[in-house]
Amino acid sequence: MPIPPRQAIRVGGYLLKQKLLRREKFPVTLELEPLFACNLACDGCGKIQHPAEVLKQRMPVEQALAAADECGAPVVCLAGGEPLMHPQVEQIVEGLVKRKKFVYLCTNALLLPKKIDKLTPSPYLSLAVHIDGLEERHDEVVARKGVFNQVVDNIKDAQRRGFRVTTNTTFFNTDTPQNVIEVLDFLNNELDVDGMMISPAYAYEKAPGQTSFLGVEETRELFRKAFADGRRKKWKLNHSALYLDFLEGKLDFDCTAWGIPSYSLYGWQRPCYLMADGYAKTYKELVETTDWDRYGRGKDPRCENCMAHCGHEPTALAATMSSLRESIRAVRSS
Repeated sequence: MPIPPRQAIRVGGYLLKQKLLRREKFPVTLELEPLFACNLACDGCGKIQHPAEVLKQRMPVEQALAAADECGAPVVCLAGGEPLMHPQVEQIVEGLVKRKKFVYLCTNALLLPKKIDKLTPSPYLSLAVHIDGLEERHDEVVARKGVFNQVVDNIKDAQRRGFRVTTNTTFFNTDTPQNVIEVLDFLNNELDVDGMMISPAYAYEKAPGQTSFLGVEETRELFRKAFADGRRKKWKLNHSALYLDFLEGKLDFDCTAWGIPSYSLYGWQRPCYLMADGYAKTYKELVETTDWDRYGRGKDPRCENCMAHCGHEPTALAATMSSLRESIRAVRSS
């Protein structure tokens, strides 16, 4: 079961409450970045292109927890950069868990051996490990040989210690449907992780690999072929069924980026985790003063090829809650 029953019930109740209150814009997941520094230089990520003085900064624990309190989203993705490089990451995790937030600690897993004794297994904590392919492919994406085998060993150690482990895999235009099938089969069957997130690569403006990002039709073809013959039902994919339909091109969604807001050292990022058009001091200011109608395919050229979950999964969840048939489908697939 990719989404634990406790989390599915809490998030479902939260979404229902927002619907009953007729709230149009509300957060579902907080993308919390307490630092931008990382110990890898992945080809498809632009986060470490920040100035050196910014890469040295670490968000105070109190500031990180205050953002979670202000936002109110039931789920928090603790990201970066590499969050395990934060000297007080365990205190941030502990504070979020005490608030009964469902925490996904996004990590490349290289620092897990040094940090794992400071973390405590909890039904509210998932170690969300980035794996972008099997050995040769993953090491190519992260630009360092030997990383894949280290990551696999560290995942197995975390599982032995009782941690819930999920994965996050990004696919590029150099991937094939067979690549997708092989890595998801490995994660699902060999590593037996608790859930898997997938995403078509987004063209970060400062990312080194500017020729590797997927277009909309490329994304649809890739996942349509990878999901053929009912394969996607065999994998523990941590996404709504409608978002997976969206990736295949069975339907289309507008972006609702306020559903997964990003808070970093700069503040609340406009309009989303992937684009930086300025920052707001509060989530309320972000929602109320951002011109959301400017963004999305056909409106902003930077959005033309984006099918990332940070903008479209909230739309899919809202569509699920608005349809009895889709709500039943979501319960059956969870």
